[in-house]
Amino acid sequence: MLDFGYYNMDCMELMKLMENESVDLILTDPPYKTTARGNAGNSGGMLQKKINMQGNVFKENNIKPAEYAKEFYRILKTDKHCYIMTNHKNLIEMLQEFTKVGFHFIKSLIWDKGNKIMGQFYMSQFEYILFFRKGAGIKINNCGTSDILSFANKKDKDSNGKNIHDTQKPIDLMKVLIENSSKENDIVFDPFAGSGSTPIAARITKRNYIACELDKDYYIESNDRLQAVKNQISMF
Repeated sequence: MLDFGYYNMDCMELMKLMENESVDLILTDPPYKTTARGNAGNSGGMLQKKINMQGNVFKENNIKPAEYAKEFYRILKTDKHCYIMTNHKNLIEMLQEFTKVGFHFIKSLIWDKGNKIMGQFYMSQFEYILFFRKGAGIKINNCGTSDILSFANKKDKDSNGKNIHDTQKPIDLMKVLIENSSKENDIVFDPFAGSGSTPIAARITKRNYIACELDKDYYIESNDRLQAVKNQISMF
């Protein structure tokens, strides 16, 4: 069994080291294509880099759902949940690839970001959270949770006022999902940890975690955030 922790490596290589049915929950925000047109100049200060104009958000943006969906299914325990965050452009592909390998699609949750991004048609204010199960349909722990989750889309900034990570997810959002689909001491897996919100939320909610991030700069920044939370928790 792979040791719990946060790794700076390719998730496909990491998953090769993981045993079948070894994690209790998968919660992740994988890299995916965005709409190239309009990302620069009318997106409210977000996604205005040259790479964004090409329909990418990150340097390592080319991995396909078909590559990791089968591995997700293999390492997730039976009768457990999987959450995948995505946008409208990748919605159909995500649904097709995950159901193809055996996942059952439960429903789509909505993350209401609380801010709007200008587009060609309607202003975008939300992101999909695709909710899957492997095996039987197990209830979430708080059945009173709405399928619209409203958490402000705030980003940590560096000393120059730029986003440390362009798609940072709210820790409180990840806490809701983790607490609903796992219990204390369970293992939460995030193969695209990015800003580190999932392992941080797992640590706060007393879950174990296995997470990785390929980009070294993002890994260093998010690992620092994680260590700060660990230090704070240890003080109490």
